[in-house]
Amino acid sequence: MSNTIGKIFSLTTFGESHGVALGGVIDGCPAGLEIDIDFIQSELDRRRPGQSKIVSQRKENDKVEFLSGIFEGKTTGTSIGFIIRNENQKSQDYDHLIDAYRPSHADYTYDAKYGIRDHKGGGRSSARTTVSSVVGGTIAKLLLKKYGIKISAYTSQVGEIKLLKSYKDLDLSKTETNAVRCPDELIADTMLKKIEQMRKDGDTIGGVITCVAQNVPAGLGEPVFDKLHADLGKAMLGINAVKGFEIGSGFEGVKMKGSEHNDIFQVTKEEGRRTKISTKTNFSGGIQGGISNGEDIYFRVAFKPVATIMQKQMTVNKKGEEVELAGKGRHDPCVLPRAVPIVEAMTALVLADHLLRNNKNIL
Repeated sequence: MSNTIGKIFSLTTFGESHGVALGGVIDGCPAGLEIDIDFIQSELDRRRPGQSKIVSQRKENDKVEFLSGIFEGKTTGTSIGFIIRNENQKSQDYDHLIDAYRPSHADYTYDAKYGIRDHKGGGRSSARTTVSSVVGGTIAKLLLKKYGIKISAYTSQVGEIKLLKSYKDLDLSKTETNAVRCPDELIADTMLKKIEQMRKDGDTIGGVITCVAQNVPAGLGEPVFDKLHADLGKAMLGINAVKGFEIGSGFEGVKMKGSEHNDIFQVTKEEGRRTKISTKTNFSGGIQGGISNGEDIYFRVAFKPVATIMQKQMTVNKKGEEVELAGKGRHDPCVLPRAVPIVEAMTALVLADHLLRNNKNIL
């Protein structure tokens, strides 16, 4: 089950970075959902390598092939199987890693757990496996769209360069106007220069992605172990290179008093609609007691610097001998730009699953 996310709407993924193909099986998607292939492909294009000079130059078309579960453009209610074929592997770039453990990679831990590892591109631990998550998450997005739920993520920090504005003060439609996927043009330009410098130095840099889910109805989530924010946190921490997750006020909230932090309820009556309960503030990030309250759900995800750097480092091999190692091949100097659609996809998977937990026959 470590390859599966979700209980009702679930995604099971398979494949390795340098294998024949990657793919997945989606279960629990209701019948009759219209599948927009062009939209799914556009989301894959946002994640694929080679899309700009600040990401990995591996050339993959990332064309999805659906094998089952879709008939005449609509879901049938049965398992949706799909694959994405690998087309541009350069496994020889990893020949020097057969016995050596790369710093901050999963090389040693995979050996410790399984006694065997695929050294070519990291195998199952490679970020390339997230391509399957994007397919599953995009189908979840299509389901959520029918209920007006919108998910938007963007790069809000690269290294020490921070976008300090709230998502409410940004035009999120500008996120896709630059290679960094930051909706503030000036900050994006500074971030871009930082990433370019890291690439020239043979180094890498981390950062933060902010995500907001709007129009999520109140009542999604479970009271104890499947709290909505806990499932979101688990989904985010399941993404390669993620080291931190905070929702709502997050760690900054510890500086506030309860009288300042409490989200006060209010009643509003919208024209032509029933009376609505809302909150004056939203330090809770749209979730209280593990259940959505109808406000915007917003959170931040911290990504560490990519572990593969083009500089010499000391490490050890399987024999315990100290060896010198330097990265080879095609790698991202900063994972943030390509991680934006992955964060959105994982958010969609969690929200779709909880939406269906409330009503299995939602369509």
